[in-house]
Amino acid sequence: MDNQFKKFDPDHEKNSHFMITNPLDPEEFRRQGHMIIDFIADYYKNIENYQVLSQVEPGYLRKLLPEAAPYHSESIETIVQDVQKYIIPGITHWQSPNHFAYFPSSGSIAGFLGEMLSTGFNVVGFNRISSPAATELECIVMDWLGEMLKLPNSFLFSGSGGGVLQGTTCEAILCTLTVARDQMLILVGREKMQNLVVYGSDQTHSALQKAAQIAGIHTENFRAIKTTKSNSFGFCPNSLRASIHEDVQAGLIPFFLCVTVGTTSTNAVDPIGPLCEVAKDYSIWIHVDAAYAGSACICPEFRHFIDGIEGANSFTLNAHKWLFTTLDCCCLWVKEPSALIKSLSTNPVFLRNNATDSKQVVDYKDWQITLSQRF
Repeated sequence: MDNQFKKFDPDHEKNSHFMITNPLDPEEFRRQGHMIIDFIADYYKNIENYQVLSQVEPGYLRKLLPEAAPYHSESIETIVQDVQKYIIPGITHWQSPNHFAYFPSSGSIAGFLGEMLSTGFNVVGFNRISSPAATELECIVMDWLGEMLKLPNSFLFSGSGGGVLQGTTCEAILCTLTVARDQMLILVGREKMQNLVVYGSDQTHSALQKAAQIAGIHTENFRAIKTTKSNSFGFCPNSLRASIHEDVQAGLIPFFLCVTVGTTSTNAVDPIGPLCEVAKDYSIWIHVDAAYAGSACICPEFRHFIDGIEGANSFTLNAHKWLFTTLDCCCLWVKEPSALIKSLSTNPVFLRNNATDSKQVVDYKDWQITLSQRF
């Protein structure tokens, strides 16, 4: 590594400081923006020449950068040089045509430029009044995408449901699991919290287990039901029913089921319809996690993989996996937005406004974990 990198030179930093009196000077932004776009374009032009997996040693960057933040700002030219010299060698090149891990390349010109617009406007869309266009565009686009997937109207704003852009599936599962928990506790009493049970298969993403832990579900009440090769590692409805029956007999309370379309390890597809038939007998919230493969269901020849979705309560896919969208962009649809809002809403006086009080608008702060919402 010593031969690959040259130690950061503090004297160079002193001699290359760059002073901007206006951090949003339009002409300086134009000049620097062109330079960054050229840098990114050149990176993609040559990306297949980079070794995909970074070979740097742990802690390499701390040895190369100064111990404290620079006192003077640096020119964009110096910063770009430093990125090329110190950062590029430490990147695992996810967008390389030679990268075959996890999920496909998701970069695109449209994705990058959309990200620039979002960042450039820099609005904080926690409720509609904070930026009406941000909220309304999101509502419209979520319906567009839902219609492309042929989701039932019960999942769309044009029907009785609705959608929201979250960061990742981890957030979406936590939100829906929290709603399901609250609904069940209203029925059985909060003193039964330790009796609630979550169900997935042994192929279900670990995001489900993390969400259960965060939501306060007892660790012994998380079920990862075994799948088999003979069933292409799909979630067997009979195995689910047997597990639920055993738990009910033991005095436990089933309340949340995660069904997967495209598991991480094997791209297995769980049978949504038959699993929903089992779950509905016990008033279980059914979440369909189609983070990986759901995007493919836009194609008519693959739509059958989400047949039975009308029986579910919530549905997610990650646009940043197959739809040329930059990370992070998880699309969550729910049948009952009111249930989501009841569990996740807060209404401090500084967020009160006539539009919110009318209950005729969407305030996305009540559809997610965070208060703030990007454009």
